[in-house]
Amino acid sequence: MQRRRERRRYEEEEKPFDIEGWSPVTEVGKKVKAHEITSIEQIFHQGHKIEEKGIAETLLPGLKSEVIEIMNVQRMTKNNRKAKFRVTVVVGDGKGHVGIGAGKDTEVRAAIDTATVSAKKNIVPVIFGCGSWQCQCGTEHSLPITVKGKCGSVEVTLKPGPKGLGLVASDPLKKMLTLVGVKDLWSFSKGRTRSKYNTLMAAYRALTSVNHMKNVQALKVKAGV
Repeated sequence: MQRRRERRRYEEEEKPFDIEGWSPVTEVGKKVKAHEITSIEQIFHQGHKIEEKGIAETLLPGLKSEVIEIMNVQRMTKNNRKAKFRVTVVVGDGKGHVGIGAGKDTEVRAAIDTATVSAKKNIVPVIFGCGSWQCQCGTEHSLPITVKGKCGSVEVTLKPGPKGLGLVASDPLKKMLTLVGVKDLWSFSKGRTRSKYNTLMAAYRALTSVNHMKNVQALKVKAGV
């Protein structure tokens, strides 16, 4: 009950990012504010990293966040056990961009803030397509190829689905794929899938592997290079 109240209070108190009042400290951030960089794809095409949450907030104004998991973690010290909350957050704009982050703190609100900032720094573009042999419609409603990702003991396989299938996945993966913007997909998981963070990270790595295989031409087109 306490976690639900903390999550509700966070959603109610969350304020929009002040772009005008943002003072970037990195070279990429300064270029973004000066409108020299106008898309996330440009950043990745140039081989840079996102090190400020303001970059994602500026380039993706429709970014949404979803708290996937709030759990208690403990560590032993010389005096006693110290308990903290670990929060997993996924962000996305529903148009091919997604990020995942985790944060720890003694308070839920602070842990959510830390995880959200981390997720926004881990934003990556995802290439859409229609790789299902059952469909071959040519529209961008799924993934172009079958991809796999692994984190810990969890391995996630994402397979393109035909149009109208929907998202065949567990609840955490379904929330993540919805934030990405994928509409039709098969997902297969194995390992200790009770670990939601490892499951989401495995899916995140699977989605980023699409870029490793297909990004050379597609990112150039989207970046206008």
